[in-house]
Amino acid sequence: MSKRHSAKYKLDRVMGENLWGRAKSPVNKRSYGPGQHGQRRKSKVSDFGLQLKAKQKLKGYYGNITEKQFAATYEEASRRKGNSSENLIGLLESRLDALVYRAKFTPTVWSARQFVSHGHVTVNGKKVDIASYRLKVGDVVEVKEKSRNMALVLEAQQSGERDVPDYIEIGDRGFSVRFVRVPELADVPFPVKMEPNLVVEYYSS
Repeated sequence: MSKRHSAKYKLDRVMGENLWGRAKSPVNKRSYGPGQHGQRRKSKVSDFGLQLKAKQKLKGYYGNITEKQFAATYEEASRRKGNSSENLIGLLESRLDALVYRAKFTPTVWSARQFVSHGHVTVNGKKVDIASYRLKVGDVVEVKEKSRNMALVLEAQQSGERDVPDYIEIGDRGFSVRFVRVPELADVPFPVKMEPNLVVEYYSS
């Protein structure tokens, strides 16, 4: 399993944005980048630089997705009919760990991946422990009965930092959800502006 060994919120400071909209983000206090050169005046960014930043921001938002996995997701998005940038968002939001996070089963994207890999959720009644598992419309994801009193689950459900989006239907006291539809970019409650069109440009150039 890939892991981000550096501080999870370092990406916030590199990007200069509170990617997950969390109160704990250091950007809320220091908007400049990390390190001794973090406060230097920033030079004009090239088109490639903007594309690279958009890719790093979107990839980083979903936690521990490797570059290989992210590039493969782009390739699939580009092969599908329709708008590649919308397809990319739809595929990322169809990941099991993404839905576990969106459903407020866990407080962070990283804990969502761990929660899935430790076997705490089922899909249509069957245990699935693969974070990148691709959900289909109509799939029901549920927290196992014995896992419902875990501290991180209770913390996530009581958090007011984010709401469950309308492409996820809540049931069974918040411990079960149904994936109603594959969302478009405008449907996804990103706390910051995401530019998947620049990500498509990055990979296609």
